[in-house]
Amino acid sequence: MTNFLSIGDGRIAYEVTGEGPLIVLAHGMGDNRAAFRGTVAPLVAAGYRVAATDLRGHGESSTGWASYTRTDVAGDLLALIRHLGGPAVIVGHSFAGGSATIAAAQEPELVSAIVEVSPFTRAQKIDVGALGSNARYRKGMLLLMGTGILRSAGVWRRYLDHAYPGARPAGHAEHLAAVDADLRRPGRMAVVAKMGMSAPTDAGARLGDIRCPALVIEGTLDCDWADPAAEGAAVVARMPAGLGRVELIEGAGHYAHAQFPAATAAAVLSFLDEGGVDRA
Repeated sequence: MTNFLSIGDGRIAYEVTGEGPLIVLAHGMGDNRAAFRGTVAPLVAAGYRVAATDLRGHGESSTGWASYTRTDVAGDLLALIRHLGGPAVIVGHSFAGGSATIAAAQEPELVSAIVEVSPFTRAQKIDVGALGSNARYRKGMLLLMGTGILRSAGVWRRYLDHAYPGARPAGHAEHLAAVDADLRRPGRMAVVAKMGMSAPTDAGARLGDIRCPALVIEGTLDCDWADPAAEGAAVVARMPAGLGRVELIEGAGHYAHAQFPAATAAAVLSFLDEGGVDRA
């Protein structure tokens, strides 16, 4: 069941399943909350209350916001946690991984732990050498840049096809069709372009300010980086010592939570157990 939370002149859509300590799931740009459809059930079965939300300008959430930065989305996530009664664990994918960092740094009393899946959480530089030697990375970069320049839902769909290497999850075709339909609505690709142009420097600046346990999950075949493991390690290295760690999901692309939901959920649950986050 879809619920809505008004924030200023906009509203964000979300749905809640289960009982227990709160986990908030936040998808990446150009997607919607159904990307987490396979991870919700195992988290609920483990004793958590799970809220999956559509980012501003995505899914059933409204467009027309003044801006679409990671800091903006962090504010939305914190508003949702306050509304639902926190604290909460935030699981943020890609763009929203950076938002999870900012939220944890801004209001540590509301965020008990963060999980960043393939996060864009620090300033990026194109690996020129890898463009020539790594075909997977080269194609991913070209499709991402093409999406931003052309604001094309078709090019974004090609990127999504590339970002799911090998195994495709149940309902994958239907999910991509729904995302494509979402993004062909007026103003939606403009939102994706704005997010894509929003540098993650705001998130990177707050990595050293988090106070909660943090897990970075990377797919070994993520096309967004020439070396996904090295990117994850670089994010953790800027966190306070001892708070963060990296987990790799073998064979996963940029969407590990959607492509391998059971493995992602298991990694999250193991991390929360180790970090002492209580279950119901």
